[in-house]
Amino acid sequence: MRTKAQWREKIHTWYDRVATWSRSKPATRKTLKYGKRLLITVAATCIIFFTLNWVFPVPDKIEYSTIITDSKGEVVHAYLTADQKWRMKTELEEISPLLRKTIIEKEDRYFYSHPGVNALAIVRAFGKNIFRLKRTSGASTITMQVARALEPKNRTYVNKLVEMFRALQLELKYSKNEILQLYLNLVPYGGNIEGVKSASILYFKKNPDHLSLAEITALSIIPNRPSSLVMGKHNDRIVRERNRWLQQFAKDKVFTQKEIADALSEPLTATRGEVPKLIPHLAWKLKQQGGNTIKTNIELNTQLKTEKLVADYARILTLKNIRNAAVIIIDNQTHNVITYVGSASFTDTIDAGQVNGAKAIRQPGSTLKPLLYGLCIDEGFMTPKAIITDVAVNYNGYAPENYDKQFNGYVTMEYALEHSLNIPAVKGLQWLGKDPFVDKLAACNFQQIKKDQRKLGLSLILGGCGATLEELTGLYSIFANNGRFVSPRYTQDTFQQRGQGEKILTPAANFMINEILSKVNRPDFPLNWQSTEHMPKIAWKTGTSYGRRDAWSIGYNRKYTVGIWTGNFSALGIPELSGANIATPLLFKIFNTIDYDSDEEWFTQPKDCDIRMVCSETGMPPGEHCKNTVTDYFIPLISTSQLCDNMQEVALSADDKMSYCKTCQPGNGYKKKWFRTVSPEMQRYYEERHIVYEKMPPHNPACERVFKEGGPAITSPRNGSEYFISKKHPEPLQLSCNVGNDVHKVYWYVNNQFYKAGEARNRQFFIPEEGPVKISCTDDKGRNRDIWIRVKYVDL
Repeated sequence: MRTKAQWREKIHTWYDRVATWSRSKPATRKTLKYGKRLLITVAATCIIFFTLNWVFPVPDKIEYSTIITDSKGEVVHAYLTADQKWRMKTELEEISPLLRKTIIEKEDRYFYSHPGVNALAIVRAFGKNIFRLKRTSGASTITMQVARALEPKNRTYVNKLVEMFRALQLELKYSKNEILQLYLNLVPYGGNIEGVKSASILYFKKNPDHLSLAEITALSIIPNRPSSLVMGKHNDRIVRERNRWLQQFAKDKVFTQKEIADALSEPLTATRGEVPKLIPHLAWKLKQQGGNTIKTNIELNTQLKTEKLVADYARILTLKNIRNAAVIIIDNQTHNVITYVGSASFTDTIDAGQVNGAKAIRQPGSTLKPLLYGLCIDEGFMTPKAIITDVAVNYNGYAPENYDKQFNGYVTMEYALEHSLNIPAVKGLQWLGKDPFVDKLAACNFQQIKKDQRKLGLSLILGGCGATLEELTGLYSIFANNGRFVSPRYTQDTFQQRGQGEKILTPAANFMINEILSKVNRPDFPLNWQSTEHMPKIAWKTGTSYGRRDAWSIGYNRKYTVGIWTGNFSALGIPELSGANIATPLLFKIFNTIDYDSDEEWFTQPKDCDIRMVCSETGMPPGEHCKNTVTDYFIPLISTSQLCDNMQEVALSADDKMSYCKTCQPGNGYKKKWFRTVSPEMQRYYEERHIVYEKMPPHNPACERVFKEGGPAITSPRNGSEYFISKKHPEPLQLSCNVGNDVHKVYWYVNNQFYKAGEARNRQFFIPEEGPVKISCTDDKGRNRDIWIRVKYVDL
């Protein structure tokens, strides 16, 4: 469409031409008189034209087929218009010089010189029609043909005048190249095919800028006789007509003799084919966003290879009643989504193949843990060798469990991540805070988690939330991007400068997570060495949702991030379904295919990441009593610099049977000894498993000091919980607590009435009354803790 500046320039040109002509002629009265009349006539005509143009604007609203292209611009999917037409928009850059030259020479050789209507052609056609007493020529220019296609009417002289008016309107509104583009988009090719791009795709399976001279000429003659020249049925007729025009081109010296000879010898074997229906899930997703031509970043070769791998793998999984899988691959250098597989087979109606598994909201299992640990490292709460207790915990009624229902005692952070332990992850989220963690996920485009922020709890880190494969694969790409999140680019018009993005992790924390996730001495490493023989070095994390409904495995290296989901769209839980056993083998197969035997360099240690020696028992900088040390990564000025306090000096009686505090320590007759500090929760862990450890002797019973801190922590019942007990078969509730290593006896009270005394780590049981119940526990140092529960008796 012409701009205001272009119109201003054109008007000035016309004015200069008139002024030059007027200066070259003697200004006689007669000349001035006729000139004045001419100007009035022209002015009146212009006023009438522009008034009609305003009242009857050109009907140029065109609905095009939505087409989806791959990274090379090839059409991989398309959709019919609302009127069931294949009307694909030909972009200006797709109008090759050969196509332009051929169409203009055949249809309207004076296209670039007339104002939309060729007056000489009209006079010549009018004369022929009168002389021969029938219509033999319409003198339609390309612009007039566009006008007729935009507003189809019966072919009468009145409608011809309307067509001319519309042509002038088009010339006023659009440039010549845009009018040619409209013509190529609207020209009919028989049936429901309109436009040269639709014909090119359906007949020759290529874009119009790849057509040969013979193919262009063959297509150009079909609109004149679409019913008698049908591609695939009347190819012989089309070839004869094509060759006639090629010979005319040779006569007019439009093309060289060699070009004409090559075109004449080219066979025509075209027949109507099907529009490509590739990447169906991504195509439908992008179609909902609108647009005529949607240019994706899909690399078709990688897409097809991955689809084959997924389909073959899914057939094997059906033996285990696992029927579907989805895959996304991101190019880490460009952030382009180069592969998008929504299901094992889009055409599978039995297992809901049209469901987009890559976009579906599922439970992410343990896949969020790497981000959590990275954030904890950045906050100074952890380092890879930091020690965390993996024992039973209770957070206001929430008692997480590990996948195998077991506890591991003291573990390092890297061990907890490698083995995907749940309790250390929940502790990490408790330290970091749920809201800061959700804020980071929201910055990484986790939409469902952002919506559910208020009702999410600590179970979020174990998969108690909703996420998609699209979101999780995008999240893991930050580990290959130095801790920065850049939204995955599904289309080429998504402009992003390299290096931009949201900072999620520091390079140091990001590097530590990469080192942990790339280790091979992990329980989720495949036993089949052949699947990894030529595989590039990658980092990966698995996840399995509650009830074994979803299995995840997401891996990355410098080149690619690959996200895998396996499961059933029906959300059916399968006992054999797990990220390690089901999803990871497919992940490794894909890496073996797209990055086979690659020797790409691994991530290098950044400047803000350093190495130090730490105590192997706590992961803290060693104190004077630390005997065993290991190397550990840390962030200077961020990671804790507090020295290890794992040992404490205690005053003992001469017979080692009693300990003293500073209040009751005698003046002499005692000795000092170093004991390892064991938290109450670890003491219970040792006692339950009969693990021998050096206990601190009981405190001096004669000590009159009443301790204000370190009171018993009641672990059962859960504070604030409501318990339903059967009236017919009431089951007792358990009483248990955690205490310090200087406590040996506790006293239980129910509703302020003494119930029972016992060893500190022994469990007691009682049947409560209905209603609110107060439970108190007092240790042998006089420290007390109270909780409240509510009990209801029901008919069960």
